[in-house]
Amino acid sequence: MNLKKFIRISSLIIVVGCISVYLGLHLIAFFMPPLNVNDASGIYYYDSNSNLFTGTTREWIKLGNVSPNLINATLAAEDKNFYKHDGFDYPRIVKALWINLKHQKTISGASTISQQYVKNLFLNFDKNVSRKLKEAWLTIRLEAHYSKDQILEGYLNTINYGNIFGIENASKYYFNKSASNLSLAEASLLAGIPKWPAKFEPINNFENAKKRQKEILKMMLKNRIITEKEMNDAFNEELVLVGNKNSNYLKTIMYYQDAVNKELDNIKTIPKSFLDAGSLKIYTNLNLDVQKTLENSINKNLAKLNDLQIASIVVEPSTGKILALTGGKNYYKSEYNRAIDAKRSVGSTIKPFLYYQALNSGFTPSTTFTSERTTFVFSENQTYSPKNYGNLYAEDEITLASAIVLSDNIYAIKTHLFLGEDKLVEIAKKLKISDSLNKIPSLALGSEEIPLIKMITGYQVLANEGIQIEPYFIDHIEDINGNIIYMHPSKEEKILEKDKIFILNSMLANCTSTAFISYSYPTCTSLIPKITKKYAIKTGSTDTDNLIFGYNQDILMGVWVGYDDNKKTTSKESLASKYVWADTVESYLKEKNPTWYKQPDSVVGVLIDTKNGKIATNESTKKSVLYYIKGTEPKN
Repeated sequence: MNLKKFIRISSLIIVVGCISVYLGLHLIAFFMPPLNVNDASGIYYYDSNSNLFTGTTREWIKLGNVSPNLINATLAAEDKNFYKHDGFDYPRIVKALWINLKHQKTISGASTISQQYVKNLFLNFDKNVSRKLKEAWLTIRLEAHYSKDQILEGYLNTINYGNIFGIENASKYYFNKSASNLSLAEASLLAGIPKWPAKFEPINNFENAKKRQKEILKMMLKNRIITEKEMNDAFNEELVLVGNKNSNYLKTIMYYQDAVNKELDNIKTIPKSFLDAGSLKIYTNLNLDVQKTLENSINKNLAKLNDLQIASIVVEPSTGKILALTGGKNYYKSEYNRAIDAKRSVGSTIKPFLYYQALNSGFTPSTTFTSERTTFVFSENQTYSPKNYGNLYAEDEITLASAIVLSDNIYAIKTHLFLGEDKLVEIAKKLKISDSLNKIPSLALGSEEIPLIKMITGYQVLANEGIQIEPYFIDHIEDINGNIIYMHPSKEEKILEKDKIFILNSMLANCTSTAFISYSYPTCTSLIPKITKKYAIKTGSTDTDNLIFGYNQDILMGVWVGYDDNKKTTSKESLASKYVWADTVESYLKEKNPTWYKQPDSVVGVLIDTKNGKIATNESTKKSVLYYIKGTEPKN
């Protein structure tokens, strides 16, 4: 057999095989029961008070009642061949593949309205490779049992119009009118939102929305649906948007929702499709008041700092409930969730875990090391020369208590090396911060990159007196009929010693104490005018990252600020993280009467001279009560 004949036969076999598979799949889909699209009507997100915080209760509108302007604009924008294909636009798929291969990245997509409809109904949380195969199969089943008009009607009533679901809801939200009365200008603006709701919704992103509107109007002109005059008139028509920016439509709330989705994706007891479960009602731990306060503080403190970004997480320590979260300044400008997905150097915020290990190894608040410029020499003549902030050193012995308050790097490295580099790695793994940290000297200064959510997981144990409860977003999930199909499992474990934690937390609470001013200032003296309650606080900074973690029994909050391109930050920018933290925790505790941790019976408090760590005398100029395991406190 010659080569040409072999190629012809092989090609024929492939073509026949593809046609057989195609016809077989459609035949199977035809004899299967129709998809239950009426029950699978979406996902509803509720806050901690059981109030819907994403979208509104959906209003359904018949396709015949929808403005032809909206239908024509939607078809032009999303799927101009909708009434001609069988669920897949094959020429468009080939074109998209060619464009993406040419540019070696995903630039163009080819999803039809049918594909988008099944994805929105059944596949919201599948993010693995098999999702596209599931989507294709569900699209075949959808097209086998429903007419094009039924599919388009379902699509328009369930699609996301910028956190508002369904065209009737969106029309009333943005223009205070039914979708049946939308003008060409209004319709072309709304039709642009589903492509990228966070970017093209017009309340917060009017300029982007207008650019998208112009693209759609040009497509409608190209397809001879409208004239050039109608296109220009529609684009230039002055639109009055009535959506309320100041309601629950926060610029950061979608970061929380995305984090919820990520947690949902990892709950193995929830089906990956809604074929059996139908709609889901997700009851989260979101405290809307805290989220609003957090966003307001971000707007106030970062408004003039251009591209500076922020990530923050607020947790109730005793339960692990995540009350608020933001992964950036504005979700509608950047969807990247820096609180969950970003790995950044954590600086000195790693030190409390090191110092817990030190306390557990016999250190006390009075244990001393010399603070001075030091070059550490290791095997094969390798050296490491860490520096203190501002190149300030005591040039004398300092106590553990002072080292924490002043964030002395030399003390931290000496402690790290004295204990053994495995000790910090060990506790990081135990606290579920990370199980892959490197045993290196600089680890004690937070040189490793760790997600904020992981650091919060570690700090939750410190804030909860040694008891580990992994922070979480979802309280429970119900099906559309109110049946509970998932309840967050209550799981806690004591993993650190309460008395050592009390001593550590008490030292961290001195980060605003002027009694520790010496060769440097305590790291949080700038917060003295802003806080009224007692907190354990630890800050951390590198050239590019600034963090703060602070807590008491009632609240734990971590904040990171920095630039996505790793540009160096300034002292002013580092203050932003502290001020956002202070505004949020103080607002949360304003109407509460928090108490500090109860002193364990095994712990004794002693008035200490902060300069030398010995019992204070009449000659001591600076004094503070420090805590010790009974029998380890300084003696006269």
